[in-house]
Amino acid sequence: MRPDFFSRLRVIATGFALVFAAPAVLAESQHGIAMYGAPALPPDFVSLPYANPEAPKGGRIVFGNTGGFDSLNPFVIKGTSPWQLSFLGYESLMGRSMDEPFSLYGVLAESIATAPDRSWVEFTLRPEARFSDGSPVTVEDVIWSYETLGTQGHLRYRGFWSQVESIAQTGPRSLRISFASDDRELALIAGMRPVLKKAQWQGKDIADAPLSEIPIGTGPYVVSSYEAGRRVVLSRNPDYWGADIPFRRGTMNFDEIRLEFFGDETALFEAFKAGEVTALREYNAEKWATQYDFPAITRGEVVKSELRHGRPTGMTGLVMNTRRPQFADWRVREAMLLAFNFEFINDTVTGGAQPRIGSYFDNSDLAMRPGPAEGAVRALLAPFADTLFPGALEGYALPESDGTARNRGNLRAAADLLAQAGWTVQDGQLTDAAGTPFAITVLLRQGDTGNETVMDIYARALARLGIAVRIDRVDNAQYAAREAQQDFDMTAFRRDLSLSPGNEQRLYWGSAGAEAEGTRNLMGARQPAIDAMIDAMLAADSPEAFTAAVRALDRALMTGRYVIPLWQYDVDRIAHASDLQFPDHTPVYGDRPGFLPEVWWQVPD
Repeated sequence: MRPDFFSRLRVIATGFALVFAAPAVLAESQHGIAMYGAPALPPDFVSLPYANPEAPKGGRIVFGNTGGFDSLNPFVIKGTSPWQLSFLGYESLMGRSMDEPFSLYGVLAESIATAPDRSWVEFTLRPEARFSDGSPVTVEDVIWSYETLGTQGHLRYRGFWSQVESIAQTGPRSLRISFASDDRELALIAGMRPVLKKAQWQGKDIADAPLSEIPIGTGPYVVSSYEAGRRVVLSRNPDYWGADIPFRRGTMNFDEIRLEFFGDETALFEAFKAGEVTALREYNAEKWATQYDFPAITRGEVVKSELRHGRPTGMTGLVMNTRRPQFADWRVREAMLLAFNFEFINDTVTGGAQPRIGSYFDNSDLAMRPGPAEGAVRALLAPFADTLFPGALEGYALPESDGTARNRGNLRAAADLLAQAGWTVQDGQLTDAAGTPFAITVLLRQGDTGNETVMDIYARALARLGIAVRIDRVDNAQYAAREAQQDFDMTAFRRDLSLSPGNEQRLYWGSAGAEAEGTRNLMGARQPAIDAMIDAMLAADSPEAFTAAVRALDRALMTGRYVIPLWQYDVDRIAHASDLQFPDHTPVYGDRPGFLPEVWWQVPD
């Protein structure tokens, strides 16, 4: 019923919008928008501060992905598509600067206007905006894209659509979106939805499109060829409409971007050493220090670049599925944290070179502070004292081991907690009162050698507690399907977090979507305090109130003990062919989408 309702609503809303168009234009149009205050760049900015407007065009860059792909449509739930596609071939009304916490500048839209309370937002399209087939981008395309992806697309688009009260055309090139909730961030999120071509999908089901049906986009690159599961070639569109708009000047410089697929990380690294891949991100500090000494490095054909950034660590680790009875009790989850001998594992895997992630927003001012909650943070959490997990108000820190392989003290503490939760060892096996054994299945992607090494060490420690561990190594398609169905007890986990967290937090750990298929709330968190802290964060009208809400959210997440955190990536490490270069100015978010390959270029011969 929802699509029909919105269709009727738009007919009514469009009529009213045209009648009352004059008052609507009283809102001042801007070239950009920031979550708080004004965007850093002026209306006449030449290029993004981390782009080189004089960068030469041409050349080729080759990346390696592990696993495979069975879709080239990154906007729907079905299939697994290369993650790079949505950043290179498709655009939204506004684009995000990676050098500010959360500011947007015009891409398909030439201007943006909002109500003072941001209860609505209005965009005016650029007259020159075009799809890759040369057809103009219309308001009708925008409205269709928002509704279609909001009802049939990936879950990440549906949350926004549920908060849209109306969407209507207000002029030949303008549209207005009004919101059903008090959420200042929605005006920015509205500018970041992908815009697809309505005519391409008439009479077709976008949610069930075959591999060969590639969505037509407006971005600088198009898929020029592919070999299913093995290779995707993206070519720069010579007729790309937006090459000279300020947001794009000096970006998207390569004529060709190739994505090669390999069975695992070892095969990918060997391909890089052989020159088949020309840029590689490295996440292991010890490997960076000890294994990047191959001939191409010594000859100067490959160089190692390190970039410091100012973004939060986000959360990387092993997530526990609290929908499963083994992990429903916080004491069991704390026992799992105690059994995880981070100091020994870190020394084994990274040489001890990478510090541990201490909270979801670690490495930023948004991170929870040590010790008891105080001030505004405590005031936000106090109403939920009865449902908070231990440590949220009193203070919490991750367990530390003595660094030895045996980890005896922490294992004894873990056994005590397991006993309190009703799990005791019988004949060498941990069981509950009914005799059900404590056994877990850990889901990993094939080729995820880093997490396999971690789990091999961890499984031996768990065996000493009487916990049986099985590791399922599956291909990308199986992994995506099982993750979507929450078919795991524990799995590898990564959530990137920004300096301006917002509505995506509902997707990551909000109660409303905890049981939905395809949810990003992999742990199944259902905490009233988490939901309330997200609400407080979204309603904050000052940086101080916003920071307090995020710090309180961090406390609720950490004391929920949902994830076993691994190590930080406080430095971005990229090894690359020596003829690939990038600007001296590193954006505050470092190497995130918008940096490599977007602002890189190849030195001409």
